[in-house]
Amino acid sequence: MRITTSKLALCAITASLVFAYSCSKNDDGSNTNDDSSNTGSQPELQNYSATPALIKKMSGFESVDAYTLISSEDTLGTYRFAGSADGAGMVKAQDGKGYIMMVNNEDNYSVSRLYLDENLKPIKGEYALNSDGGQWRLCSGTMATPALNGFGPVFLTCGESNNEAMTHALDPFQVNTTPGTPRGLPGLGHWSGENAVPLLKDAYSGKTVIITGEDASDASGGQLALYMSNTVGDLENGSQYMLKRVDGNQKETDMVAGTVYDVEFAKIEKHKTLTGTQIQAMVDPLKAIKFGRVEDLDYRKGSAASSREIYFNVTGQEASGVNADKSRTVFGRVYKLVLNDTDPTKGKLICVLDGDNDNGPAKQFQNPDNICVTTNYAYIQEDSNTYGAEDHDGYVYQYNLATGELKVVFELDHRRTAADAAKYNVGGTSVKGSWEYGALLDISDLVGIPNTFSLCVQPHSWTDAKFAGIDGGSKRLTEKQGSQILILKGLPR
Repeated sequence: MRITTSKLALCAITASLVFAYSCSKNDDGSNTNDDSSNTGSQPELQNYSATPALIKKMSGFESVDAYTLISSEDTLGTYRFAGSADGAGMVKAQDGKGYIMMVNNEDNYSVSRLYLDENLKPIKGEYALNSDGGQWRLCSGTMATPALNGFGPVFLTCGESNNEAMTHALDPFQVNTTPGTPRGLPGLGHWSGENAVPLLKDAYSGKTVIITGEDASDASGGQLALYMSNTVGDLENGSQYMLKRVDGNQKETDMVAGTVYDVEFAKIEKHKTLTGTQIQAMVDPLKAIKFGRVEDLDYRKGSAASSREIYFNVTGQEASGVNADKSRTVFGRVYKLVLNDTDPTKGKLICVLDGDNDNGPAKQFQNPDNICVTTNYAYIQEDSNTYGAEDHDGYVYQYNLATGELKVVFELDHRRTAADAAKYNVGGTSVKGSWEYGALLDISDLVGIPNTFSLCVQPHSWTDAKFAGIDGGSKRLTEKQGSQILILKGLPR
C-alpha cells in the first residue's frame, strides 16, 4: 500500500524547514551543527554506559580514546535505547546548554532523540519516531542546518527495504507528540533509501542539491539519485534524477578501478506522481547504472568546492540470482563522484577501492556500508556479511584522500572469550563478520575538541527480552537487539 503524509505532518515539516536559527559556518563544512565555535568549556569526556566499548583499536591507532555514551543496557527514566543504532546527527540544544543527538534505531524502524548535557552525559531520551511512524528500516541519516545547507535544522532519515519507502524529516527541537505519524517527504520520491545528503548551500548558489543512495539488489539494482530545487530549502517542488554513464553502459563492473568515467544525472519526469515501482521501471529507459546496493555517502569537507567531491559505498551482493554474472560488485566498492562546478547533473565518476580485486588495497573488504568523509580522510565501515568466508570481524578503514593509503583503524570486539561472552553471543558464538557499524559522525567543531567523533555499533547477537518492542510502536514488538554509541577522541580528521 502506498503511504502518503497527512496535511498536518506536512505543515509541521514546513515549519521545521523555515525555522529561524542563529548560526555561523563550520570552517571545514562538517555536518554537525550551525555553531562551529564552542565558546564554553570543553566537555569532560568519560564513560556513561554500563556496556564496555565493543571495538578493538588496531596498530597505529592505540592512542584513540573510546568512551561509552549509551547502550540498550542503560535506561533514562522510562526510556531505553533501542538496538541497531545507525544514522545519526547532532546539534547544540536551543539554550546552548548541552546537545541533542538524533539516532536511527534501524531494525526498530525508529528514531531516538537523546538529550546530552555539557559533558555529553545522556540525561533524557525519547522516540521522535516509533515503528508505526518509521514504517521501514531506517539506516543512515543526515542533519541539515541553515549555516551549512541553507535550511533546517532537520534530520533526514531514509526508509529502506521497500521500493515505496520515503525520506522522513524530523525537527530535532520539536518534540513529536505523535511519534507514530509518518514524516515522509513526497518531493524526495520513493526509494529503498540509505541516506539523503544535502550538499553545502554554497556548492551551488541559490539551489538545494541532495544526493540519495538506494540500497537495492533487485533486477533494477541500486541507484544514485539527485534531487535539485532552484529554491533553497525547498524539499517538495524540485526535480529528481538517476546517475548514468554518458555512454549508456549500465553494468557496474564494466567500470574498472582507477579509470574516470563521464556521468550525468538523467531526469525522472513527474517523479512525484510515480510510485517506487514505477520509478524502478525507469532505470532501463534512462540507462541508469545498476549498482550492487548503494549504501552511505558523504562529501569532502573544507569548502563549497570540496563538497562537490562525493564518496559513496556500494556494499555488494552475492554472486547469484540477478548478480550471477557478477555484473555488480560482490564484496563492495568505494566510488568518488566529482560534480561539475556549475551544473550538478554532470560529473566524473571513479571507483577508488574495489573489494573484488584480490590484488588491490581493498582485498579484505566485506561489504562496506557507512562512510564518513573529513578534510583528509574517508572512514569506511563494514556491514555484516551473509555470504563468503570471512577472516575478520567488521573493520573501520581510514582511506587517505590524497595518497590512496588504506589502513584498518578498528575491529569489532565480539567478546567471544570474555567472561561475559554469553551475553553478547546469544545462541552460540557469533561468526566472524556478523556484527556491523552504524554512523561515524565528526562532532569536533560542535563540542570544541579536535578529532572527536561519535560511533554507533550494532552487535547483532546481543539480544535480550527486555529490549523487545521498546520504541512504543506496534510493528516491531519482537525486535530485541541491543546496540551502543561511543565517543572517540583522537581520530584524525
